Formats: sequence, C-alpha cells, structure tokens
Amino acid sequence: MNSEADPKPVSVGTSAETGRLLRLATYASVATAGLLILAKLVAWLLTGSVSVLASLVDSTMDAAASLVNLLAVHWSLLPPDAEHRFGHGKAQALAALVQATFIAGSAGFLALEAIDRLFHPQPVVEIGIGVAVIGFAILLTLALLAFQHHVIRRTGSPAIRADALHYATDLATNSATLLALGLASLGWSGFDPLFGLAIGAYILYSAAHIGREAIQMLMDHELPEEQREHIRTLALRVPMVRGLHGLRTRQSGQSLIIQLHLELDDQLPLLHAHRIADDVEARIRTVYPDSDIIIHQDPASLGREDSEP
Repeated sequence: MNSEADPKPVSVGTSAETGRLLRLATYASVATAGLLILAKLVAWLLTGSVSVLASLVDSTMDAAASLVNLLAVHWSLLPPDAEHRFGHGKAQALAALVQATFIAGSAGFLALEAIDRLFHPQPVVEIGIGVAVIGFAILLTLALLAFQHHVIRRTGSPAIRADALHYATDLATNSATLLALGLASLGWSGFDPLFGLAIGAYILYSAAHIGREAIQMLMDHELPEEQREHIRTLALRVPMVRGLHGLRTRQSGQSLIIQLHLELDDQLPLLHAHRIADDVEARIRTVYPDSDIIIHQDPASLGREDSEP
C-alpha cells in the first residue's frame, strides 16, 4: 500500500451542475452589462467625461462579448453528435477569441477619443452624479466577479474565465474613472483624457491575454505539466500497472481529453488487462469527471517505443 497521500481532487461538479452554473453565469453577465450601460450612459451625458465614456464603451463591449458568451456556452453544452464526436467544447474558446477582438476594438476607440480631448479640452460637469454611478458600477461588478470566480472554480470554463477578465478590467476602469472624476472635482480636468488613454492601454493588454489563452485551446495545447504529472500519478497507483507512456492531453471547453498507454505484464490475460485499464480510467475520472479518456494497453517488455516526445 502506498503511504503517500492521494492528490487532492479538483473542485468540480456533475455535468448537470456544470451546465446550470455556466448558464447562470452567462445570464448574470448579460444582465449586469445591460444595467451598467444604462447607468454609465446617463453619467456620460451629464458629465461629458472621457473617463466615464471609456467606462461606458468598456461596458458596451462587455455586453456584446457576454451575449456571444451566452450563445457559445449554450452551444458548447450540447452533447456530442455524429459530426462532433468530441462535443462542442471549443465553442467557448471561439467565444473567448471573439471577446478579445471586441476588447481590442474598444481600446482603439478610447485612444482616439482621449487624444481628441487632449487637443480639444472640455470641462467635466455634474461630477457628483458621475461618482455615484461609477461607485454603483464598482459594487455591482464586484458581486458579479465573486459569482463568476465561483463558477470558474467549479467548471474551469475558459469562456467564463475570459468574461471574468472583462469585468476585472471593468473594475480597474471604474476605479480609474473614479480617480479621474475626483481630480476633476479639484479643478484638474486635464487628467481625464490621460486616464482614458491609460484605461485603453490596459484594455488592450487584457485583449492580448484573452486571445492568447483562446488560441492555445484551439491549437490543442497540452495541459500544464503539474496536471499531467497528477494524471500519471493517479494511473501508476493502480495495482499491476508497470509503467505509463504516450500521455496526451488537451482541453475542450470544460472537458479534458486524455490519452495514454499503460505498460502491463506480458502474460496478463486480455480480460485482466481490460479490468486494470478500467480501474485506471475510474481513478482518473474521480478527479476529472468531465473527461474523455482513451487507454491503450502495451506489454511492458516492449518498453516505450511510441512514447511522447
């Protein structure tokens, strides 16, 4: 008996619970974005602040991206069919890539507006209303982020992770806007377009981060080595497993695709070898329930002729 403690399982739910959480997260995101757009539109019309406009544009992009997310998550939860044997999980990566494009576009718009305001300065008015609206936006965004991070811990969804990064950006945007309005109330309105430019740069950085993660998934990037080693450990702890090679992994939505070769005794009956492979699959699935696992049994005497690079 192995004296080492088994690795702690990740926090995951059943497929039904995963679907429910993902849908709730997308509905909450769309509703929050819609409410923030209305509030910030009123604040911008009353104040004329470029920083408030920056926050408004950011929320508008969030709303568009959240709608794309809602559709993508709905599609990704459809079961496998004759034309999509591995399911539709990559729809979430495609949604994240679309979101990155939206965010990059909003950054460009903000930069142009802020540069124009630098050359054509205008006073910021009705600052109190702007501060109240942005404060409300910060509280609402914090509540949404708390729920989204709960869903990410339970599902590992890349689409919800990208959406949460949107709203983390929105939180930074709102905080910078609040500071800009505070400076404007002290008579330093010239800082308003500068904060708009800074917010635009941060939004562009966020777009690059989201886009990179989405491309990694679409290109079937391997899981982190720590997670791969965890899968190896789970398999090797099953009795009569002599070794393991050819481990291949990738993420498809919130599901994992896992392929591996088990090294077993040469004279082991096929039925017994099959049962050992079933035990390995069951052990891996207790930690990664939403996974598609393919196991091939090899005689241990053949070594690792087809081992992974």
